[in-house]
Amino acid sequence: QVQLVESGGGLVQPGGSLRLSCAASGRIFSNYVIGWFRQPPGKEREFVLGISSSAGSTYATDSVKGRFTISRDIAKNTVYLQMNSLKPEDTAVYYCAARFSYGSIRWSEAKWYNYWGQGTQVTVSS
Repeated sequence: QVQLVESGGGLVQPGGSLRLSCAASGRIFSNYVIGWFRQPPGKEREFVLGISSSAGSTYATDSVKGRFTISRDIAKNTVYLQMNSLKPEDTAVYYCAARFSYGSIRWSEAKWYNYWGQGTQVTVSS
């Protein structure tokens, strides 16, 4: 079992920045692929960014490329989502998800991930 807890959400003005954290406990976190998803109000959950177990590769959806980055601190069992140049359309509940790294990574498929956090709200508004 892996337990995930997101933090760092809040209210930010357009153009601002936030850093979300996904803290993990349980199994060896470094063996897991981590994905960040978000669910805007009234919309489906969508993939944002992911990072491989070795942190050797990342994958981002087009809408956040150049603005969001993902990193992981193995020693702290934590993955970070750095969000810069935030836009109102980035408003959503943000979730981190995990799956043991084995075989091909299906980054953007929510059903591929086994474990989910409870989510943290990000609101971008003036």
